[in-house]
Amino acid sequence: MQHSSTYRMRVKKNIRVTAPDCADTVNLLALEPVYGETLQPFMPGQFVRIGIPKLNEPAPGYFAIASCPERPDSYEFFVKNAGPLSAYLCDINEGTELEIEGPMGKGFDLSAFKGSDVYLVGVGTGIAPLRTVWQDIIHHREDYGKVTIYAGFLTSMHQLLTDELEELSRHDIEVSVTLEIGHESWDGPIGYVQHALEADAPDGTNAVACLAGMSAMVDACTETLQNLGFNDDRILLNH
Repeated sequence: MQHSSTYRMRVKKNIRVTAPDCADTVNLLALEPVYGETLQPFMPGQFVRIGIPKLNEPAPGYFAIASCPERPDSYEFFVKNAGPLSAYLCDINEGTELEIEGPMGKGFDLSAFKGSDVYLVGVGTGIAPLRTVWQDIIHHREDYGKVTIYAGFLTSMHQLLTDELEELSRHDIEVSVTLEIGHESWDGPIGYVQHALEADAPDGTNAVACLAGMSAMVDACTETLQNLGFNDDRILLNH
């Protein structure tokens, strides 16, 4: 399948993943090739441009791939209903065709960091590109040292991939979930992910960090990691 220009994919599944009474709607959207082509492999952390065929409005937008890079048969995305295009995408039915361009972006290339500890830090739907990284690491777990995920969400109702994150301990991957707003039965960190990073103070001498999420969070976590001894070339962004 060519990725230098746009091509068609169709909706394989489209399901809401935030709690029904959560103010924010986030859907898991899976797209598959229209004609059964083999999907090109992609680098963990890459994204695509999604548009609506024959329509300029709503304008196309960029979404990070959230599915496993190993022999993909579909691309998965977490779509937050926060604008005209995402509202459309959260409401479309299976079989609907969309225009795709990509995969694109530099992604998270960990090939130069084998043997290193890996820290994945993301908030909200920023966990989407990180999911491709940890699923790739699971297939090559022996290549890396300690692997820890720092995920941040507004409230427990905003949490994504709760069951999947809980099961990662089976692959010797640690998970720290921070809620900005806690509740009575919540015993995890409360606040922002950079505060959880500060509290744990991971050693940056033989480690690499992948950051994904809002720019303010990325900037704050970058500063925290620099203070912990991470070199700038070991703090990776996917774009």
